[in-house]
Amino acid sequence: RRHETMAQASFCFIQASAVVSCLRRKMARRSAPGHIVLCLGAVALLRTVLPAAFVSPRSTSGPKCRVSVFRRVAEGDMLPSIDVDEGKPGESVNIAELFKGKKGVLFAVPGAFTPTCSEKHLPGYIESSEELKAAGAEVVACVSVNDAFVMSAWGKQQEAEGKVKMLADSKCELTKALDMELDATGKLGNVRSQRYAMIVEDGKVTKVSKDDDSFAPEILAALKR
Repeated sequence: RRHETMAQASFCFIQASAVVSCLRRKMARRSAPGHIVLCLGAVALLRTVLPAAFVSPRSTSGPKCRVSVFRRVAEGDMLPSIDVDEGKPGESVNIAELFKGKKGVLFAVPGAFTPTCSEKHLPGYIESSEELKAAGAEVVACVSVNDAFVMSAWGKQQEAEGKVKMLADSKCELTKALDMELDATGKLGNVRSQRYAMIVEDGKVTKVSKDDDSFAPEILAALKR
């Protein structure tokens, strides 16, 4: 999807450049009043050709040439105010509110019940729940691009209750806002989340780790520093 949006942006800029070049040639042969008329026409035309090359991550509709640009979450950023589900669809939790005034860990996995996620990633946080709490983590939450029923069932299988909150980013909204999408179409059938973990303090991301560095031992060590 990102390649498509960048291609749309390039197409829009090419169109705009062509318009500007054409107008330059015409204006060279016009008098001052003619310049004014052409400039007004140029503004109107460019508003049609290039309404906005870049807009905010939350933009979901607009003219063809509009492109949504996401910036990868970084240390120092605040968590976005986005709802995810816990337990079942409709029982939402706002991710920013969840960590408001608290220190905790938010980690993401590509998929519930998948091998590495079930054998190492989630179990590591469950087994280390007391140590994480002692190190200052008041909230530990796992998020995945799965539906709430799947996340709930996975949590029960792993005995996560009271240790790790199981959150469903079923619409991929949180994952997109953090720019942590993973194209897993070939193996899992759709876009999922990359494997990552972040330490959050009062809604602010203080550490971001990916892949092997996102497992419990590494995050626990970071909390203790």
